[in-house]
Amino acid sequence: MKAKLVALALGLVITGAWADCPEYLNYEAKRLHSSERVNLCELTQGKPVLIVNTASNCGFTPQFKQLEALNQKYKDKGLVVIGFPSDDFFQEEDDEKKTADVCYLNYGVKFTMLSPSAVRGGDANPVFKYLTDKSASPKWNFYKYVVSGDGQQVQQFNSRVTPDSEELTQAIESVL
Repeated sequence: MKAKLVALALGLVITGAWADCPEYLNYEAKRLHSSERVNLCELTQGKPVLIVNTASNCGFTPQFKQLEALNQKYKDKGLVVIGFPSDDFFQEEDDEKKTADVCYLNYGVKFTMLSPSAVRGGDANPVFKYLTDKSASPKWNFYKYVVSGDGQQVQQFNSRVTPDSEELTQAIESVL
């Protein structure tokens, strides 16, 4: 019996299936400007997540700096920050390398950034389909979603709510 449980657990780890993974994170995506893929279940492993739809050429783009500050402040407490670049509002670079330059070179982003994808409408990636069902679709770039580790609590914040705001800080601390 014990051997069967070990084999089952090993099988789950090898296949990337995580028992505590909310279905919306059962998704694999390409990292920004990389051939490396990231399994979101593996990345988050039941941790609270701050999800942001981003764009390189938006008036809110400087929020990258504050988002990275949040990442540094809360990563050791379990928060996972994930950026989803999107051209849904026509403000993302056409060249993924330029998007990566904006994030990594211009703003020093260290949190996980994924390849550009749709975040609203029928073409939205699975993560944003779930977020839309639980709260609402982003109305602009830099909408922020604080999601509990089990995926059941979703708090949405619009672009004007800055990453260093008391409102967002309280939401993050409530799920840690």
